Amino acid sequence: MSDGACILEAVSYVAGEAWTDHPTCVSPVIAEFCRRWNDDLGDEQRQALKPYIPRLVGTNTGDADDDRRAWILADWMVRTYLPAWLRISGHVDQATALEGLAELTDSTAWATAKPIVEVARKGTVGVGDASWSAASRHVRSAAGDAAWSAARAAAIAAARAAAMAAAIAAVAAIAAAFGWGYAIDALRPTVVLLQQSAFGLLDRLIAVGIADRTTGGVT
Repeated sequence: MSDGACILEAVSYVAGEAWTDHPTCVSPVIAEFCRRWNDDLGDEQRQALKPYIPRLVGTNTGDADDDRRAWILADWMVRTYLPAWLRISGHVDQATALEGLAELTDSTAWATAKPIVEVARKGTVGVGDASWSAASRHVRSAAGDAAWSAARAAAIAAARAAAMAAAIAAVAAIAAAFGWGYAIDALRPTVVLLQQSAFGLLDRLIAVGIADRTTGGVT
């Protein structure tokens, strides 16, 4: 973005609404995701959101579609976001188990995934404040906090907590072996990978309800 505008403010302008970061034409789930991710990204990275401005207009297609979007976010957090952090912390078997789950589309699917997520969280606790501080910036910028803000479901909260624990454990282990500077740098490839994945996630969120929008069924 430029001139201090966030992505939602730019959308409100394009849509002809009053200048706001809560435009009514945008799905509340998508809007909250974009609002938080916009704030967590750096200035250069934030520019990659610009092509989404016109695409967000008209995505407010109702509660049923937003429920679908919330489960898409939960699925991404459990089967993509969390495994990436588990791998860097050395918990490869748990990452593979989560990636092999069926897509999370409802509470029944989450009931199957929950025990694996809980094992991952409990297996990576007990590290210090310094590791938490070093890891937290990376975890936020990789869109996990944006997903949590957009749909604060139990699945997302659990995956977010486990991912933070895994990232902290990775920082602590790498710092102990190679020093703090190397530990922080070592997380960046995972952040980049997840940021790229998050753009695909945003594409999927926008696509929900798109048939109604293109045919004029929902405005």
